[in-house]
Amino acid sequence: MLEGLMIGLSTAFSLTNILMVIGGCLIGTFIGMLPGLGPMSIIAIMIPVAITLGDPSAALILLAGVYYGAIFGGSTSSILINAPGVAGTVATAFDGYPMARKGQAGKALTIAAIASFSGGTIGALLLMVFAPALSTVALLFHSAEYFALMVVGLSAIAAFAGTGNVAKALLMTVLGLIMATVGEGALYNMPRFTMGLMDLQSGFGFITLAMAMFALPEAMYLVLNPARSKTDGGGEDSGEIKDLRITREEARKIAPVIGRQSIQGFFIGVLPGAGATIASFLGYAVERNIATKEEQDEFGKGSIKGLAAPETANNAACTGSFVPLLTLGIPGSGTTAILLGALIALNVTPGPRLMVDDPQIFWAVIISMYLGNLVLLILNLPLIPYIAKILAVPRNYLIPFILFFTLMGAYIGQNNATELMILVGFGFVATILRFADYPLAPLLIGFILGSMLEDNFSRAMQLYDGIGFILERPMTLGLLVLAGLLVVVPSYRARRARLRAEGVADD
Repeated sequence: MLEGLMIGLSTAFSLTNILMVIGGCLIGTFIGMLPGLGPMSIIAIMIPVAITLGDPSAALILLAGVYYGAIFGGSTSSILINAPGVAGTVATAFDGYPMARKGQAGKALTIAAIASFSGGTIGALLLMVFAPALSTVALLFHSAEYFALMVVGLSAIAAFAGTGNVAKALLMTVLGLIMATVGEGALYNMPRFTMGLMDLQSGFGFITLAMAMFALPEAMYLVLNPARSKTDGGGEDSGEIKDLRITREEARKIAPVIGRQSIQGFFIGVLPGAGATIASFLGYAVERNIATKEEQDEFGKGSIKGLAAPETANNAACTGSFVPLLTLGIPGSGTTAILLGALIALNVTPGPRLMVDDPQIFWAVIISMYLGNLVLLILNLPLIPYIAKILAVPRNYLIPFILFFTLMGAYIGQNNATELMILVGFGFVATILRFADYPLAPLLIGFILGSMLEDNFSRAMQLYDGIGFILERPMTLGLLVLAGLLVVVPSYRARRARLRAEGVADD
């Protein structure tokens, strides 16, 4: 390991590779800020550029920099205009955007930058130490365990429900699960519920749906409710960005959140098929469920813990996703699948032998992650006062800007005009639901987890000839018990608090 680290250090700190890190981080951060233009698109475009470099280490360092740079920068549009730049930053908007509405955009961006840096750095440390052992653990997860993991994710919907909205959250989750059934099924490659449209053969696009649920309703909401064009804190009208620094008290509050979610996010990222999106949602849910009653009331209204949790988890998960990619040759997400294709195009075979046969590639990528996270922090922190001034733009100009990037992102994501009609249709419905006080996040969670839930449940049923796999596999049973606890415990705590308030229960 020490020998590999020395080789990695000498490779990563060559002038060429340092430039690759800086270039990848710059490109990724910029692309991440644009709604709908995620890392998958730009990495696919840049593969020919990376191949022309000739050096597999430099090529992979460049593409990896674009990947975690996009996740790092994706929080900007989520916080400032409620339009998630990438899927992994959807949960960032839940508390980041309310902070911006209160005139705390600078503070929100600072917390996001620090949380992202911490999650990525701690994830890189864990990757260096545990990569060989975790590749073995990842192989223990089969379809049955992934099915149970998806159930755990769905059981956390109470974290997104808000006070007294659990029934509405359940309804929206079911709606998301129904929407996930559109397209080809898991058991048979036959189209379902496509209404004869070829463009729906592969189902609804996630980016389109995410922007229909958040960005488009926000623009329409601002048009229909002009009073909302002013911030709650008054910071926007003056054009002055306040509260760029976080206080010691705020730092003490988010420090344990960053520690927990760096570890949890990393291990979720290690699991093939999980990825940064699920890690961010689960991170948010876990932190809300373990928060005090007073802190829970702040979630969704501008909680610093609610902002730090998903930002830490998604960056740690990005780093963790390199474990199955490099040690097993198994892509953990769509983005790492593209990176796998790039490795193969560069005549590099990822797997257990990569550490031995090509240590300069394996360790250089890990070392570059330390450097990349530092570069991202240095690039983003000084720019926060200027980036946050987007909120000083009058709403009359900002609303068309939101609409333009939302429509452009949806079109580029699938490259067909049907996506625009789907975006507008769902955006109109989502606006009505928002006025009716229905939480939109559970719908998106149901949609994300729905297809993976169905795929893994179908495979487990085929392998074990029925639902007996639940009892046959202890890890599956344990995860399902955990899912049950995530539903029961918050409900019990809420009921206990209500009884205490009424004087029925004793302290």
